[in-house]
Amino acid sequence: MRPYITNLLYAILLIVLSLWGYFVSPSPSFTAFIPTVFGVLFLVMTPVMKRDNKTISHIVVALTLLLVIALVKPLTAAIGRSDTAATVRVSIMLVAGVVAMIIYIRSFVDARRSKKTSS
Repeated sequence: MRPYITNLLYAILLIVLSLWGYFVSPSPSFTAFIPTVFGVLFLVMTPVMKRDNKTISHIVVALTLLLVIALVKPLTAAIGRSDTAATVRVSIMLVAGVVAMIIYIRSFVDARRSKKTSS
């Protein structure tokens, strides 16, 4: 899968799941919007990634890593509350982030290999 398509899908997933979590929560917190903000940033960066902008691609990887690390705390909190829906939502965002990072990094490696073979 192309990195920009992965980025687009991940952005949509972040926005939908975090908004869902906010609106169904009996005591919503504004921190639920953090993945939404990341999702919007990723949406804005998708067209630039499509043009193979390396700087933006590296920024997306760094932000994805930051978000994956940041999602560990909400996951442990959801598990501690025995909140199955929140656990599933956060787990999906976390796993999708790891998968997205693998796809991004694989594309960097492939680009490096093709650059070496062409020179």
